[in-house]
Amino acid sequence: MGDEKMDIPDKLAHSILTFIEMGRVLMEEKQEFSRIGVVTEEPGKNQFPTSNWEQQLAAWNATQQNYPTGACVPHLMARQTTATPDGIALGMGEQTLTYRELNQRANQLAHYLQSLGIGPNVLVGLCVERSFDLVVGLLGILKAGDAYVPLDSAYPPERLAFMLRDAEAPILVTQQHLASRFANLDTRPHVICLDADAALLARQSAADPSCTISITDLAYVIYTSGSTGRPKGVQIQHDSLLNLVFWHQRAFSVTSSDRATQLASPAFDATGWELWPYLTAGASVFLPDEDTRFSPTLLRDWLVEHQITITFLPTPLAESIMTLEWPSTTSLRYLLTGADTLHHYPSPGLPFALVNNYGPTETTVVATFGYVPPTEHPDLPPSIGRPIANTRIYILDEHLRLVPIGMPGELYIGGAGVGKGYLNRPELTAERFIPDPFSQEPGACLYKTGDLARFLPDGQIAFLGRADQQVKIRGFRIELGEIEAVLNQHPAIQQAVVIVREDAADEKHLVAYTALVPSADVTTSSLRDILMAYLPDYMIPSAFVVLDTLPLTPNGKVDRAALPAPDATNTLRDEAIAAPSTPTEKRLVEIVAPLLGLEQIGIDDDFFMLGGNSLMGAQVVMRVAETFGIDLPLGTLFDAPTVRELAGEIERLIFDMVEAMSDEEVLRLLQ
Repeated sequence: MGDEKMDIPDKLAHSILTFIEMGRVLMEEKQEFSRIGVVTEEPGKNQFPTSNWEQQLAAWNATQQNYPTGACVPHLMARQTTATPDGIALGMGEQTLTYRELNQRANQLAHYLQSLGIGPNVLVGLCVERSFDLVVGLLGILKAGDAYVPLDSAYPPERLAFMLRDAEAPILVTQQHLASRFANLDTRPHVICLDADAALLARQSAADPSCTISITDLAYVIYTSGSTGRPKGVQIQHDSLLNLVFWHQRAFSVTSSDRATQLASPAFDATGWELWPYLTAGASVFLPDEDTRFSPTLLRDWLVEHQITITFLPTPLAESIMTLEWPSTTSLRYLLTGADTLHHYPSPGLPFALVNNYGPTETTVVATFGYVPPTEHPDLPPSIGRPIANTRIYILDEHLRLVPIGMPGELYIGGAGVGKGYLNRPELTAERFIPDPFSQEPGACLYKTGDLARFLPDGQIAFLGRADQQVKIRGFRIELGEIEAVLNQHPAIQQAVVIVREDAADEKHLVAYTALVPSADVTTSSLRDILMAYLPDYMIPSAFVVLDTLPLTPNGKVDRAALPAPDATNTLRDEAIAAPSTPTEKRLVEIVAPLLGLEQIGIDDDFFMLGGNSLMGAQVVMRVAETFGIDLPLGTLFDAPTVRELAGEIERLIFDMVEAMSDEEVLRLLQ
């Protein structure tokens, strides 16, 4: 029996029973705490016995590791160039750049920046596509003693203009074909085009510039989305970047023989993570082309061909590439992933280790990491691991008190990676970067993530979703992550997300979007059945949309705003469309399908989810009147949006009409 494979309902039932048992134990613990603990509302003071919070703080947050702080990243790069001048620093296609060549080009840019009279903590905009120029620009700005503000050329011009204006960047480093995107700025910065101005830069000194930056100076500012639609600039200092670099080098045993990758968008904070831990260790970083970068199959072949040893892939791409066949031996040692929720475990046959990483931009890319072992019948999704070096994780209630082990709370992050706050946003900074009540260090802060999590018994952290992912539909409060968690247990689903959409009548509907495992077959009925077994009916999505891959933001997260509206081409349906079985249903199908531009619809398909709107609905009502001789209120279509439901309503109205007739009227109608 122990070798038999549990089906999905069995696994979910097991998970629920485990959770119930955990809750029972925790309730007993809470009762015990109330007898022997001291309850207090004071932030940071715990209400349970000393042994519990000491275990969390002392054992699980014992992450202190010394790291060198005498030299920042640009100084480390200069030292590495001296050590391995002819080593390959970058590779792309058939081209390579040695450490000497990279250092000289960055030095020339740095000298030119310094000649313009700017100094430490000055923000310099950088809008460059993934290329050697990207790395030259990043390093050159750091070598000048400045902080870089990476900008994605795919952003709308208005967003780019806001970022430059908010950063008060006096200089923009870019490429000639991108410069026109900044032509209409109110206050245009001094523009340096790395390609068009190559001759000017080549006349600058190739020697290392004098650079007097300290670890408390800014290394970069990265803009992230704001809840108000206004991007916010996250300020990261050199000290935080150094902690990331040295932790990474220790955790993954990085040496000069490693071959890493750069795939992230230039404006994604992971770009620095993909570069500096390797380039300061003498390793080589390779950049795939754009087609390869987004294709799991092409990327797998590229990783093998280029003998890549360590790579970072955003979660959706990592989950796709894990489903492919791999050669039994490969140079790849680690597949690092992050930026979104990891739902699946690796199969036993993968020839590399999978490492799940978690961290907001505000805490310097990575705050926790954990190896994800092959697990055939998991009860829980993969955890986000434990805190990295010099990082502390707290899971707190609304009073900033530690919650019991296993109970959910909001995740707070402290330690060396916590950023300086938001640029020009003092109120938001005070709201999200709060004084650390658990630290004795003056000025220490906790970052309030807005994420929900819980500690597992072994100290690993289970990520539970966003605290603000709660929606309200027809009076019911719904956690979208709860629906996603059930869907992601289905063996045919590679990844699923659930969002709320409004129809033509402004009614809210849940819509599930899924990317399937290759060659998988799934029906609407099977998805509804598994959801209805564990969730109330008001949490069952109205439609299930199947996409080849879920759209991603430049940061590698699922782009919920880019998810397409359900229509006949993408909406999942059962293998056999529910065909009309009554004359009324047949006539309605003949009316509705052409209006929607479809050859065929099922009697259980939702009119609005197939693309119908109120204008089309009015036409349906008109043709129903012509066909059946009854006046149907438009609101009936919103209440009964399927052919089956609408046919039932029409037949009821006809029956009521006939019932009200006299015998003579009925006979006259039949004649």
